[in-house]
Amino acid sequence: MIKEHLGTGRRKTAVSSVRLRPGSGKVTVNNRPFEQYFPLEIQRRTILSPLEKQGDPTRYDLVIRVSGGGIEGQVIATRLGISRALVQEDDRQRQVLKDAGFLTRDSRRRERKKYGQKGARKRFQFSKR
Repeated sequence: MIKEHLGTGRRKTAVSSVRLRPGSGKVTVNNRPFEQYFPLEIQRRTILSPLEKQGDPTRYDLVIRVSGGGIEGQVIATRLGISRALVQEDDRQRQVLKDAGFLTRDSRRRERKKYGQKGARKRFQFSKR
């Protein structure tokens, strides 16, 4: 059986589940090629940055399942999932990834709409007379 490590990352409403297994550097996202799902080079570089920081990015195969949120939220969630899987695989990588900021969960969320108002902060127009 193949030894694989699982990491989960979240950002806003995006959730990413990453399976890290020894291989040749093949990456699939939702059963689609990596380049097809994330078409921009900066997105792909952001996702693979923990692997590049760790050393050889072609040492592992990645199977990524991602859902919810927008494309940028999915990118950051996937980066966090890869980082957590790398730490699970080798705990000595924790400090390197933590110093780079890859293990920090961005907890900012959308503020809810309040009742009696137009939005979260916006009010209805006030008329004195």
